Amino acid sequence: MSPADTGASAVVGAAPHASAASDPTAGGAADSRMTPGGPGYRRMSLALFLAGVATFALLYSTQALLPLISAEYGVAASEASWTVAAATGGLALFVLPMSALSERFGRRTVMTASLAVAVAVGLLVPFAPSLGALVVLRALQGAALAGVPASAQAYLAEEVRPRALVTAIGLFVAGNSVGGMSGRVMTGWVAQEWGWRAAVGVVGAVAVLCAVAFRMLLPAPRHFTPGSLRPRVLAGTVRDHLSNPLLRRLYAIGALFMTVFGGVYTVIGYRLTEAPFSLPQGVIGSIFLVYLVGTVSASTAGRLVGRVGRRGALYLAGATTAAGLLLSLLDSVVPVLLGLVLITAGFFAGHAVASSAVSRTAAHGRAQASALYQSAYYIGSSVGSTVGATAFHAQGWSGTVGVGLLAVLGVVAITVLGSRAARVAQRRTPVSA
Repeated sequence: MSPADTGASAVVGAAPHASAASDPTAGGAADSRMTPGGPGYRRMSLALFLAGVATFALLYSTQALLPLISAEYGVAASEASWTVAAATGGLALFVLPMSALSERFGRRTVMTASLAVAVAVGLLVPFAPSLGALVVLRALQGAALAGVPASAQAYLAEEVRPRALVTAIGLFVAGNSVGGMSGRVMTGWVAQEWGWRAAVGVVGAVAVLCAVAFRMLLPAPRHFTPGSLRPRVLAGTVRDHLSNPLLRRLYAIGALFMTVFGGVYTVIGYRLTEAPFSLPQGVIGSIFLVYLVGTVSASTAGRLVGRVGRRGALYLAGATTAAGLLLSLLDSVVPVLLGLVLITAGFFAGHAVASSAVSRTAAHGRAQASALYQSAYYIGSSVGSTVGATAFHAQGWSGTVGVGLLAVLGVVAITVLGSRAARVAQRRTPVSA
């Protein structure tokens, strides 16, 4: 067993991956799935990269603008944060039904429809007459976007060879980071000159271009087999996944990492507008350039797993995130920026490792397995946004950092439990001759 496989088993406390074993063509000469450098791989990578850009740019389009939204509507951070939590909550609620549609109608079809509806709603967001209307539109936008993440991971699991899967999913996650970064940077500078409504309108226009390019570039699936839309079949698949301790641990890890990330990036704008920083909106938007670090850490997650295994990669991701949280407590711009760099690098590495492990672990119903991960992940984002903002209102930045550190401790504890479960499983498994 390779170090990467050993790490994966240690994280989730189980035997080697069933998905690769269940595919008779995995790694074999007859395997027609895509590999780096092979036909269609670059087009596929670019298409899903652009889908990730559009998804994250739309999903978090109001996050860097929360101080301006608070000022216009006369509300506190905890209330304005619902413009973020509603979008991520809508995605979390609808990702499983959307994944069922992708099992029946195809990954590419569902992703295309989801992006089309999401960008249409995005063009309406700038005209929201009240905070309540804005929250409703953001919830609808999140629900529409739900068809992208789980379908994308299922598409990759079916169309890319197992050994290249971590790298391929890492590139998709890297697109998420670029989308999150570009959306926030653009909105910061546009909002400084023309207000937050113009800023979210620009994000919507960029997302339209990404959606069109995605549909033109993504290769038609060659290994998709339509499934059933019957509720009983879907419920059975979900029950199977939730009864798997491997997947449950990975779902919890994704949720906890996103709790940290959602809390930090929802609140950071408020902190930087206050003394001793008092930064203008455009500069605050530029702070999100640190997402480029996430692009690198996500896209190189496969190499990290190859060196230290998945368990080691998760420990490193957690430690890096915790170090960034502690460093951000200092009341100076440079250490805060360095803290955000470490938080971003740790989060995206941990997310790429956990999400790729879900895709490789699921032996069937990969879209539902990925959907459950995405649901947990975005529930973590909603919790992080609301709890982080509430903690900031009550105790300042130290309260938000405290919430993040508790989530990181949860990641470490789950990884340790998975390691112990793996050792127990190894002792119970007879050694073959």
